[in-house]
Amino acid sequence: MSFEFNWEQNEGKINELKQFINEKKLTKGALMPVMHKAQSVFGYLPIEVQKIISEELNVPLSEIYGVATFYSQFTLIPKGKYTISVCLGTACYVKGSQGLIDKVKNELSIEVGQTTPDKKFSLQATRCIGACGLAPVMTVNDDVYGKLVVEDVAGIIAKYKDK
Repeated sequence: MSFEFNWEQNEGKINELKQFINEKKLTKGALMPVMHKAQSVFGYLPIEVQKIISEELNVPLSEIYGVATFYSQFTLIPKGKYTISVCLGTACYVKGSQGLIDKVKNELSIEVGQTTPDKKFSLQATRCIGACGLAPVMTVNDDVYGKLVVEDVAGIIAKYKDK
């Protein structure tokens, strides 16, 4: 799944990022704050934005890509309006969370780590979210759904498709 970066639509965001970079470029350790700012402005770190950061900070693109792929708070693809997270911690896994993930993948035609083409849904697998008593657990943004069975998944997704 690829998403095309639109230079024209992002012109204001690019200028905002460049202004931030100019304020930080002489600061030691500027890369991480700049990458955080870029992600907050664009919602993700597409290669085009990584190239801007590389050129403006004079940091190799490979280093920026390495940081972006190492730290889990950075993403290289846009996230959907609704992020569906399925817990794969021990309690949830034992109680069938893999089946929940498989059902979400089937319902939305995406894999873990992907976003639907309409940018409405993203799917991620998480480790323990601390709701073991409700296992297996799935969240949609801040909404928590517990004690699920595979048959519950389609109805939960349908609620968000209609929003």
